[in-house]
Amino acid sequence: MQPHSHTLRSSFQNKVPAVRHQIATVVISCKQHEDLWKKFEDGLPNLMIENVQDIRGRDVVFFADFLDPGTMFEQLAVMYALPRYFIRSLTVVMPYFPTGTMERVDEEGQIATAFTLAVILSAIPLSSMGPAKLIIYDIHALQERFYFGNNVIPLLLTAIPAFKEKLEENHKGESIAIAFPDDGACKRFGRMFENYETIICAKVRDGDKRVVTIKEGQPKGYHVFIIDDLIKTGGTLIECKNALLSKGALKVSAFVTHAVFPLESYNKFTGEGPDQFQHFYTTDSCPTTVKIIKDLKPFHVISLKNSMVEALLQYGDR
Repeated sequence: MQPHSHTLRSSFQNKVPAVRHQIATVVISCKQHEDLWKKFEDGLPNLMIENVQDIRGRDVVFFADFLDPGTMFEQLAVMYALPRYFIRSLTVVMPYFPTGTMERVDEEGQIATAFTLAVILSAIPLSSMGPAKLIIYDIHALQERFYFGNNVIPLLLTAIPAFKEKLEENHKGESIAIAFPDDGACKRFGRMFENYETIICAKVRDGDKRVVTIKEGQPKGYHVFIIDDLIKTGGTLIECKNALLSKGALKVSAFVTHAVFPLESYNKFTGEGPDQFQHFYTTDSCPTTVKIIKDLKPFHVISLKNSMVEALLQYGDR
């Protein structure tokens, strides 16, 4: 049977054709037809899955985008409803897990919202084939997989292989070094760059301030790429870049999987000159942001489409 698409609302419509072409399943994505996501007069969602009988007994892939908290409820409502319509299986592709950086409690009274969101997603009902599968890229802390309950199985992937392909393709012949903004990032990603010179940055106290310095490694004479899972306001990456240049790096570039950039903070990176970021690679895991930065220098957007299709083919229900 040829796959049938029910378009709901997310921002990953560019990935849907490739997925539909290779996987005989139902693909549910978003923002292709806004009229399917109507609202009542009070602003609450008025949701409708057209021709819902066509998804019975089918494997369903839902592309979710939780970058905007205002759309979480309506997307969750659909995820909760799908198994009730007797689908065979449910796979939720949510490249960016937005509360991942709030994964622990450092003082009494804090709330680990990474755990909260994991609990909410874990309430997705079982389908005929069992628990829903949840595909996430470069979650902030790998131990967050244990925050999920038994109703959902998280598959934690990384975008580093896709970046390394671009690194080898676009910067062949250059003297490349890899820098990490802290020990945590090095522990997480360092083993994936064993063939490169490695540099570790760290924040140290300087009087009343905390400044970034080079803890380990030598950037002199290298084109240094700073690697991290995500960027928000970008202050730490800019401090790392300045520290690397001050120690003799020829130029500095960066890769982050998730370009969140709240409050238009991407503008901090659009300047030109030898003291600025020369290249800034990211993925399309945050499509709202990517739509803005994709044509701005020094940004380069790496598509996760092929990686997603490969994961769905390899781990999807047969």
